[in-house]
Parts: sequence; structure tokens; C-alpha cells
Amino acid sequence: MANQNQAIRDFVFRGLLFETDSEVFRKAGIRVGSELGKTEESLLEQLLQPFSVQRRNEALQMSRLYALLHCFENEIRSLIRETLEEKLGASWWDSLPKKIKDHAQTRREGALTDSWLEGEKTDLLSFLEFGHLADVMVELWPNFEDIVPSQHWLKQRMYELEKARNFVAHNRMLLPSEFQRLYMYVSDWNKVIGL
Repeated sequence: MANQNQAIRDFVFRGLLFETDSEVFRKAGIRVGSELGKTEESLLEQLLQPFSVQRRNEALQMSRLYALLHCFENEIRSLIRETLEEKLGASWWDSLPKKIKDHAQTRREGALTDSWLEGEKTDLLSFLEFGHLADVMVELWPNFEDIVPSQHWLKQRMYELEKARNFVAHNRMLLPSEFQRLYMYVSDWNKVIGL
């Protein structure tokens, strides 16, 4: 056992030394290891190669929106989960309206039985649709009223963002002015909520 512990300590120590030494080389302009950004860019270029330049350019533009909406939607899920856990405890899910809980459970059951996809399937909150997120917050408003300015403000932004989110999720191209509006809505949300 002592030899195994020593081997683990030596391995970790060598890793730390390598990181320290490699940082010195990086600062000197010497590349160490693979650069993840360039590797990802190369892989993306290979994947998109069969498609027209116009289609590739549109996809790259829309990928920024997808990334923004992915972060935004999942940040709202975290806000809901963390707020309700803090205020209602570990059994916060039981406080949700039956209709919303049933929807999530039905979608989760479908994912467990009918899908070859092996992604995350334990978090029931992830099976709610985007529009349900505002419904949860409105239904349990006393828990969110000190975070969100008003129910009207919440519903208005979530409604507008849901329309855009569905557009992006169904691979339809938005106009540049719509990109800016989405950036503005998410920025506004982040300022008000405190991200």
C-alpha cells in the first residue's frame, strides 16, 4: 500500500512540475502540448468542408447564438434549482405544479426507453421546455420576487427569448439585427439577475 501511495504522489508531483515548467516555456513563446483552440478549429473545418461557403458561414454565425442561448437557458435552470433548494429545501421539486412535473416525467421516461442517446437523464428540471421555466418562477413567485423585478418583466423577456431560441434550435437563420436584440436581452437579464 505504501508503494502505491508513493507512486501516486510521484505521479502527481511530476504532473505539477511539468505544468510549472511548461508555463515558463509558454511565456517564452514556445508551444507546449496541443492548443485546444486550434485543434477544435481544425476539427470544425473538417466537419463543415462538404458544405458550401455560404452555409458554413451561416452555421458559424448561428453557433454563437446557440452557445449564448445554451448558457442562458441552463443558467436559468441553475437559478431555479439553487433558489428553490435554498428556500424550500431538498424536496423543492414537489412544490412545482403537477402539470409541469408530469410533463418533465413523461419526457424523461421517453428519453429512458426510446432513445439511443446516453446523455444526462437524471435531472427532471432539464426535461422542462424553455417556456416552463418562466411558469415555474411565476408559480413559485415569492421565492423569486427578490431576484426578478416583476412577473411582467420575466414573462416578456422569456417570451421573446423563447421565440428566438426555437428559431435557433430549428436551424433557421436570423438577421443581424435579431442577433443584436438577443445579445441585448441576455445582457439585460444578466445585469438585472446579477450574473
